[in-house]
Amino acid sequence: MNLSSTNNVILTVAELNRRAKTLLENGFPLLWVAGEISNFKRYDSGHCYFSLKDANAQVRCVMFRNRAALIDFQPREGMQVEARALVSLYEARGDFQLTIEALRPAGLGALFAAYEKLKQKLESEGLFASSRKKALPVFPRGIGIVTSPAAAALSDVIAALKRRMPSLPIILYPSPVQGLDAASQIASAIHKANERKEVDVLIVCRGGGSLEDLWSFNEEIVARAIAACDIPVVSGVGHETDFSIADFVADVRAATPTAAAELVSPNRSEWLARLARQQGLLHRSMERLLHSKMQHTDALSRRLQHPGERLRQQKSHLQALSQRLHLLPVRTLEKNNYRLKQLSLNLNHLKPQTEHQQAQLQRLSRQLLQAMPRFIEQRRQKLAMLTARLEPWNPQSVLARGYALVSRPDGQIVRHGAPLSHGEALSLQFADSAVNVRVIKDSGIQGTLEI
Repeated sequence: MNLSSTNNVILTVAELNRRAKTLLENGFPLLWVAGEISNFKRYDSGHCYFSLKDANAQVRCVMFRNRAALIDFQPREGMQVEARALVSLYEARGDFQLTIEALRPAGLGALFAAYEKLKQKLESEGLFASSRKKALPVFPRGIGIVTSPAAAALSDVIAALKRRMPSLPIILYPSPVQGLDAASQIASAIHKANERKEVDVLIVCRGGGSLEDLWSFNEEIVARAIAACDIPVVSGVGHETDFSIADFVADVRAATPTAAAELVSPNRSEWLARLARQQGLLHRSMERLLHSKMQHTDALSRRLQHPGERLRQQKSHLQALSQRLHLLPVRTLEKNNYRLKQLSLNLNHLKPQTEHQQAQLQRLSRQLLQAMPRFIEQRRQKLAMLTARLEPWNPQSVLARGYALVSRPDGQIVRHGAPLSHGEALSLQFADSAVNVRVIKDSGIQGTLEI
């Protein structure tokens, strides 16, 4: 905006404030501002109003309901915070103010940077890889807990374990969960549990809190202690929305300490119910097997005989075989004699009657001798008749009446004179002889034959 062009223009207060607001919002990008909270008030509408100040100045701030609902801590008087804000102006009163988009405790920016840096480092080393994750035991013989004895999370974990599996041994490896030396003591407790080998699974846990409260579980020393532990480790740090470095390195991440207890412990009631079902199945299977074996035993008992009875049966069978052996030659001879008689009778039936056949042969011979002259005479008469009928068609008879048969040298009969050519050789067949002739043509119309 060119302010020099408005030197002679008289503005209203509203117009002035509107232009000032436009200049501020366009001239300043979204930025972070650090300061101390003063006069913080949250109204029933959900909007928050307060001031940010330092040793030399202060500025009014407003945070509307939709943004205020995203804050994961309780702002309070005198708290040092960092605000992501848009510079603006409240036109109605001409108050310079910041419209807050996000709010966090002071120093969290450095903590987030350190968190991301360590996370990338450990991930590049493969500490987050799923291939190195260990499976949780189905029936652990003991469960270890690394947490503070005064932590509410410990009570929640023990209550869940007692509810699910009361007989399961629990060993506490005490350690503070926040403070300056908490990370090293947590790591020491994990190493101690790993060396003693008293438990089959280890829970590292604490309740919810701010990022600073949970920071001990974002330390590298804790992450490397979890990675070096031979015992499967379950991380149950904070609430469901909280993620720590320990969560990524641990073999299993639980949303809460109570969820961690439920992951590592079998449910006694569920297993008892499952055992009862399996017991019922086993009982029914054993009953079916027993009934089957009993039936099989009954069948075998029916087949079982006293040795004396078995010997008597074998003796009777042997006597029967011996009797059949003695009778076999006699029966075979009788059978063969009977077969011979049958064959003799069949042979007599098949024997030719020669006397009758000879008499019949003589009778037929006489009949043949009597019939032959008549048959021959009949055939001779019929032949003469056929000869007489064929005589007019005999070529030789035709030639005898003065005709001749004309043919070419290859035997082809000449039926017309037109196709004949001059000098062509022909053969004339007469009734008593044949002569060779040659065609002589004159004037191309009629021809003569030259012998």
